Amino acid sequence: MADSPIIIEHGSSPPDSSVIWLHGLGASGHDFEPIVPELKLDPVLNTRFVFPHAPMIPVTINQGFVMRAWYDVSESKIDTEQDEEGIRKSEKILVQLIEEQIKAGITSHRIVIAGFSQGGAIALQTGLRYPKPLAGVIALSTYLPLAK
Repeated sequence: MADSPIIIEHGSSPPDSSVIWLHGLGASGHDFEPIVPELKLDPVLNTRFVFPHAPMIPVTINQGFVMRAWYDVSESKIDTEQDEEGIRKSEKILVQLIEEQIKAGITSHRIVIAGFSQGGAIALQTGLRYPKPLAGVIALSTYLPLAK
């Protein structure tokens, strides 16, 4: 992950919870930045929002165009062969982000991982396999990759 994630801290005290939110294919971490004020969170909730950027990779379904993607997509059907290497690489990126939050003093059970589309697939992939308890997984308009 070449670009640093967008970090937004809500509340007046140091954060005691985190939400790591992954964007979809072709988007960036900036796409979900505007959601934080729209949540209208109580000021007593001290939450850090982390919006990472997917790596820039060629995407087969888009004629090899280089764009932000958590993994390559070759077809629009989800039951076709999946980019297992890319999915696992992005899972490692998300695990690293979770571990950074833990090192910053936020316990795993106060961390939510979220994602939309491809980001949601990586959130599910990681959340179901992460060895420590998480606060939750939010997966929007997505599917479970490598389900077989």
